[in-house]
Amino acid sequence: MRFPVRFSALFAALAALALCAGTRAQAQSTAAQTSGNGTYIAVDPLANVRYDNRSDVSLGMAYDHMKAGPTLLQGSNLGGLDLSGSLWFARHWAVEGTGRGYVGTSGAGVNDQNIDGPFVAQYLFAAGPEWLGPHNKHGALIAHVMVGGAYGNFQQDLRGNSPSVVDFYNNQLAPAAIIGGHFDLNRSARWVFRVTPDAVMTHYSTNYVPKISQFDVNFAISVGVEYKFKKKR
Repeated sequence: MRFPVRFSALFAALAALALCAGTRAQAQSTAAQTSGNGTYIAVDPLANVRYDNRSDVSLGMAYDHMKAGPTLLQGSNLGGLDLSGSLWFARHWAVEGTGRGYVGTSGAGVNDQNIDGPFVAQYLFAAGPEWLGPHNKHGALIAHVMVGGAYGNFQQDLRGNSPSVVDFYNNQLAPAAIIGGHFDLNRSARWVFRVTPDAVMTHYSTNYVPKISQFDVNFAISVGVEYKFKKKR
């Protein structure tokens, strides 16, 4: 009677071992097969993010708030494009240039010419220093201060009337400054999602009586993409 009991126990142990070995072999085979058929392999798209590029360029959809005249109560909400580029000469410092165009309509002063919501536009060209602030592979904060000029087109829809009729500025090229920066979110080593909020300062004037010359400070923002060129410093 002892032999069958021992034999049964031995058989059970061998069966258990065989089952474990079979399960392990099947798991290894399945893993190998799955790997061969396209197992998901985690790849970090930000692994090669570096802040050593020589230059970059960005393009974004832009918004600008502007006052088309020195005494207007209504502002203009303009839309357009923001094209900017940078040349880096040190890890934290670059020279940035920007060209921006905004178009839209503006409220007008009370008038007897039935002029309501005339077209206005503002074109900015500026350059200045850019500073790379806190940054890592995920993103960066960048500050800039740029000076240049602004061309304001205020008289296109006035039907030949003086801008004084609607309390507008004259068409003119005026000094301008842009103070703000970028919020960058890296999507790869070369491509960046960029948000650019700025304070835009302009100094327009009128050439009719009473002659007014003043600084206006308004808000602008753009949202777009940046591309970093491969050439390194």
